[in-house]
Amino acid sequence: MPTCAFVSFRLGGTDGVSVVAATWMDAVRAMGFDVVTVAGAGPVDRLVPGLAIGSVPDGLAGLDGPDAASANERSALANEVDEALADADLVVLENLATIPMNLPASMATLDVLAGRPAVLHHHDPAWQRARYAGIEVLPTDDPAWRHVTINDLTRAQLADRGITATTIRNGFDTHPPLVERDAARAVLGFGPDERLAVHPGRAIERKDVPTAIRVAEAIGASYWLTGPAEEDYAPVLDDLLRQARTRGTVVHHRPAPDLSTLYAAADVVLFPSIWEGFGNPPVEAAIHRRPAVVGHYPVAEELRGLGFRWFDPAAPEAVTAALDAPDQTLLDHNAAVAEEHLSLEATARGIRALFDGAGWTP
Repeated sequence: MPTCAFVSFRLGGTDGVSVVAATWMDAVRAMGFDVVTVAGAGPVDRLVPGLAIGSVPDGLAGLDGPDAASANERSALANEVDEALADADLVVLENLATIPMNLPASMATLDVLAGRPAVLHHHDPAWQRARYAGIEVLPTDDPAWRHVTINDLTRAQLADRGITATTIRNGFDTHPPLVERDAARAVLGFGPDERLAVHPGRAIERKDVPTAIRVAEAIGASYWLTGPAEEDYAPVLDDLLRQARTRGTVVHHRPAPDLSTLYAAADVVLFPSIWEGFGNPPVEAAIHRRPAVVGHYPVAEELRGLGFRWFDPAAPEAVTAALDAPDQTLLDHNAAVAEEHLSLEATARGIRALFDGAGWTP
């Protein structure tokens, strides 16, 4: 049985890249591959600490380009990666060749994969993130590689840079386990009559927490943020939540036990992000038949083009009306759009077509 290795900065967590990678692993196993995971952090089969975000060996921390590390240090990391991938017939790089969160690790891994079959799975390239502006060395190309994007926007941007890619959108379980609303709320400690606005995800600037709080307040809902603060956002978040509580808003900041319980408990899902490489929560909301308030970041507009109908953060009165008089037709419509375009089966078909075209299918 051939082996396919999945490689990233971190795997096995609740971050978007890890979640999507897990769906790819299932699809690849179903095609007849053995799967191994390699990352700098997380519950993986083969841990290579030098691949981790923020765990760069001394001398490798610069983001000035591929020459930021000494030749010896880069070679040492490449040797570790090469050893971890020694038995891999095919490698899938999950964002590692896309965003410079550990640029020396990316370059060392690409050195190892030169001429070897690999999928470079691109979630959010450097030019889409202000903090990485000016870093142009990723992604690179090789005749043995295939490039995959999670949206058409990035595919077009890669084409402008001379790289041909295929769009395979994130796939979702469109028939998840069902949890009854009152049961979910009992487990989570929410009252049956509490209007609850859920904001799934990490607290970072581009998630636009201030707008999410404003919407929650405007519709008379408690605000539940499920993810931790990252990227030095903790002081800002603490101040925002403190101010919200001062205004009388009920604020919950804690993780959810699982997606089914999370969405069963929610009355509405908030996702006013100003930027996302994809944005899973609005699709999950559709699958779990919950209305969503979604920002107008570019890929959200692409998803709206598939047929999704989401509420505008600037119009909370429409959200209030929808909660006061739920529209089952709207919820059924969004669930059908997710089923048609973003099911696990649709993603698996895209992966198989890619592998067939490259001659990689066992």
